[in-house]
Amino acid sequence: MKIKLTSVFVDDQDKALQFYTEILGFIKKHNVPVGTFKWITVVSPTGSGEIELVLEPNENPAAKTYQKALYDQGIPFTSFFVDDVQQEYERLQKHGVTFTVMPTKEAWGTYARFDDTCGNLIQIQEG
Repeated sequence: MKIKLTSVFVDDQDKALQFYTEILGFIKKHNVPVGTFKWITVVSPTGSGEIELVLEPNENPAAKTYQKALYDQGIPFTSFFVDDVQQEYERLQKHGVTFTVMPTKEAWGTYARFDDTCGNLIQIQEG
């Protein structure tokens, strides 16, 4: 068993594709029209390309409710790993990314949390 796809709900697929590629640095793998939405996936520029992140439209009312509840409670929708949280924090700040948790060191590691502009809080952590 292995993970090939994982999703993050987004309120605007085009805006999400721009943010996840131009700001975060992921690489677009698929952008295929599917009815009124698209099948959009991105992959890590440093990964094998086998694991894809689906930029999933949050049109389902349950998805919207879940996404908003996590956001309102300050809970990240997902986490991405980086080599150096402080360095990534500084790079993303230069691109205007809004952080809700500045780089913080805990016993288990260093992390920070930001708003992805598409309805989610995303955590970065060292690893």
